[in-house]
Amino acid sequence: MRKNLINYFFRGLLLAVPFVLTIYVIAVTLRWIDGLIQINIPGLGILIIFIAITALGYLGSSFIIKPIFNLIEHFVVRLPLINIIYSSLKELIAAFVGDKRKFGKPVLVLMNRQENIQRLGFLTQEDLQGLNLPGSVTVYLPHSYNFSGNLFIVPKDRIKPLNISSTEVMKFIVSGGVAGLK
Repeated sequence: MRKNLINYFFRGLLLAVPFVLTIYVIAVTLRWIDGLIQINIPGLGILIIFIAITALGYLGSSFIIKPIFNLIEHFVVRLPLINIIYSSLKELIAAFVGDKRKFGKPVLVLMNRQENIQRLGFLTQEDLQGLNLPGSVTVYLPHSYNFSGNLFIVPKDRIKPLNISSTEVMKFIVSGGVAGLK
């Protein structure tokens, strides 16, 4: 009885803490962003930050300002601890947006030949010579109803590229197959 009670407590903790912390982090972040602008209108800070980031993206794309950003980045990546943080965040954001998106190639992966079990995922690396694994690729398989997943190394002959938008495939996977594919 006591062991079951402790197990239920930890299971409840595992279920409640991520949910509560997510709401807390979102609320604190929104308050912080709104607090950057000293106008007492809820949401105005977010709007101004959105416009400022969009303007920064526009300026960063111009041929005049882009070299300045590249020069600043060159110095940032030379700083020992800051390099790790900056590079990791940049690669994570670039995986979802920009010209070098890593989740832009949806594929179907044959997981079990005998039972023809397949999973949807995204091709992230097509050449694994650096790992001494010729003929293999890396495929990211997101989890349903969750923002996590697993990275698998699979033989190339077990994947089938899909001619579907990566956004639709991700929505389909995350929804557990409930959202229809267009």
